[in-house]
Amino acid sequence: MKDRPSVVIVSPATAAANNGNWRTAARWATLLADSCKARVVQAWPDADAARDTVMLALHARRSAAAVKAWHASRGSRGLAVVLTGTDLYGDLPNDFASLASIEAASQLVVLQEDGLRVLPQPFRAKARVIYQSTPALPVLPKPVGQLTAVMVGHLREVKSPGTFFDAARLLRGEPGIQLRHIGAAEEPAWAGRAHATERECPGYRWLGALPHERTREEIRAAHVLVHPSAAEGGAHVVMEAVCSGTPVIASRVSGNVGMLGEDYDGYFEHGDAAALARLLRLCHAEDPSTGTLARLGAQCARRAALFAPEAEQAALLRLVQDLEIPP
Repeated sequence: MKDRPSVVIVSPATAAANNGNWRTAARWATLLADSCKARVVQAWPDADAARDTVMLALHARRSAAAVKAWHASRGSRGLAVVLTGTDLYGDLPNDFASLASIEAASQLVVLQEDGLRVLPQPFRAKARVIYQSTPALPVLPKPVGQLTAVMVGHLREVKSPGTFFDAARLLRGEPGIQLRHIGAAEEPAWAGRAHATERECPGYRWLGALPHERTREEIRAAHVLVHPSAAEGGAHVVMEAVCSGTPVIASRVSGNVGMLGEDYDGYFEHGDAAALARLLRLCHAEDPSTGTLARLGAQCARRAALFAPEAEQAALLRLVQDLEIPP
């Protein structure tokens, strides 16, 4: 009987960070557990390195040392590099460490379909999409006659919280629209701006950082998720909204387009708070069963199968099988 593959998942993030990279690594270890011996590490080689047959390295630059060590001892066989938002929309194409990791890998993984377009042409042939997943939750009934919009994202520049603040100010005379904001302020200045927005805009409330389970329930209870980021590799909160029956209004940036589709109707140009406010007004004013909110909900529902756990598990197993084949 053939031994199960030993898969090491390299994640530069730790459980304490609880960010997207860590959640991806932890989820992949769980999805692979029935078919592989899988573990998550920050650095490689470690005490168990000799048994490893496959490496899945998250983040081309931050996992570069582990990728280099694997390639030096084993070549490209068994090596996949998973490209995050920072890789695709920040480090590439000019960061030497990122390029070295990509060149060393036998396979590349992006987490949403537009990532393939952004990837430099010479590397696309060895790249594939593996959508991240989350369990679907039953859709909650939403109150009629009001609109609750939730943004989930730590208060830092790349998440564009300022766009949400500005939209709150544009909507402050419209009590039927409530804005809720979940995320920690990673710099004191952002906390000050959030508190100022609360003082000036009765419809805006900053909830700070919340446990993941509570955050998911806030998304599920909202009429719409707002996701105004400047750059994303494949946002967990987008798939969590889609799989909770909550439509999304998002900035038209590559990572969001790759999750929701090119023809999605819920985009606004990054940083355009007035356009965001207009979309929220439409969702509030129109018939929720036939208007903008219903149309966005139907479009999101058609994407939900992409984010099913069984789809992600099957894609991961195909990747591991392909990596074990000699190049």
